[in-house]
Amino acid sequence: MTDYLDCVTVEHNPQNKTIDRSVIWLHGLGASGHDFEPVVPQLGLSDDIAVRFVFPHAPQIPVTINGGFVMPAWYDILEMSLERKVDVAQIEQSAQHVRNLIAREIERGVSPEHIVIAGFSQGGAVAYHVALSYEQKLAGLLALSTYLATKNELKYSDVNQSLPIKIDHGSQDPVVPVVLGEHAKTVLQNKGYNIDFNIYPMAHQVCLPQIESIGQWLNAIL
Repeated sequence: MTDYLDCVTVEHNPQNKTIDRSVIWLHGLGASGHDFEPVVPQLGLSDDIAVRFVFPHAPQIPVTINGGFVMPAWYDILEMSLERKVDVAQIEQSAQHVRNLIAREIERGVSPEHIVIAGFSQGGAVAYHVALSYEQKLAGLLALSTYLATKNELKYSDVNQSLPIKIDHGSQDPVVPVVLGEHAKTVLQNKGYNIDFNIYPMAHQVCLPQIESIGQWLNAIL
């Protein structure tokens, strides 16, 4: 029996249509699946689609950069340099948890090409790892205030070479500097991916104009 992560679930428009679209959205370090739950009503999603948002809770693990304190984290961060030494094996473990959630959505009747993988900060690093290597075509990848932590370890999937990828970052982000978002964009563009890259005048967070833009993007790809 598959052991799924605990998740917060929010459904858009289930009363009018059968849910056949899903967004699996990963929170950042020290947060929870409730972090982006309030965003859903602000997205302005179309009444023509019915979408299940799945917000998993990260496991509780010690985090080196926080003195070994146990907190919700997708992987251990070993140092806070620009190169960000991370525990790649733990990223893969978290990626497998997300693949299990994708499989569950497929079992619920959602085709993989109607599933978006999204993540903020640390969750975005896992979202990159999952979506870029996934062996079935997905609907899209949303990478928020994050970085491509496993660019050298990834086995890029040919089937998702045309995956719609939206990267958003804050120009004043003190936690994940915008240069890391720009670096991810450059790496992926050099590999032939089409990137929708946006910078907002904000810190390590999301803002309303960005949320509205995400909603428009989701309406288009779903």
